[in-house]
Amino acid sequence: MARSVWKGPFVDPSLLKKVEKLKSQAKPMPIKTWSRKSTIIPEFIGISFLIYNGKKFILIKISEEMVGHKLGEFSPTRQFHGHTPADKKAAQEASHGGGAKPTAGSQPTQTIKPKEGASNAKK
Repeated sequence: MARSVWKGPFVDPSLLKKVEKLKSQAKPMPIKTWSRKSTIIPEFIGISFLIYNGKKFILIKISEEMVGHKLGEFSPTRQFHGHTPADKKAAQEASHGGGAKPTAGSQPTQTIKPKEGASNAKK
């Protein structure tokens, strides 16, 4: 459910204080925040934030397109590590049509033919 219009966007009061303090400085440093639920307002444009994702702080520089979104949207909390090797092997076999085709790095198999004069049978 969205926040009501008459209340306006939520921004943590301590975050607003930090932004106002930063605007007066000559060389701005990134603002470290844990407030992922705060809405990005136009006063934040051009400011860098270090947003906590539960494990580490992620550096985000605010641009005009981000206004109206939440700070937490730009700091993902989950990291995808990929599927298991068995799934990768099955996907690779399916893409090759199921047959074992030689690849560029593999060498062709050679069949060994027995010599004509040599036989192991007893005479």
